[in-house]
Amino acid sequence: MTDTPNEPQLDLSSLLEQAQAMTAQLMEAQAAAADVLHEGVAGGGAVKVVVTGGMEFQSVTIRPDAVDPDDVEMLEDLVLAALHEAVGKVLDAQAAASPLSGMGGLGGLLGPGA
Repeated sequence: MTDTPNEPQLDLSSLLEQAQAMTAQLMEAQAAAADVLHEGVAGGGAVKVVVTGGMEFQSVTIRPDAVDPDDVEMLEDLVLAALHEAVGKVLDAQAAASPLSGMGGLGGLLGPGA
């Protein structure tokens, strides 16, 4: 079996360099995003949760009027909704900061239209 002149050659060193560059970009993006604060809000602001991009929860704020001793389940639902919103914002920010976002298959390594 012989190589034909029109057959593309796989450049492994170039592929490795691209992978290393993408890894470095991802690590830089993760480090930068780790300190960004994201806020989840529920109940029209009755419950607020603040979390970093590194998923460290910073605070939970509950307005006094959201506390009803006869309806603890509602407050639990509001806290859970605020947590879900905050975590969703972190995940969205992580996806947007990824060097793979907006690129074709395998980070564009397969070429256009892959």
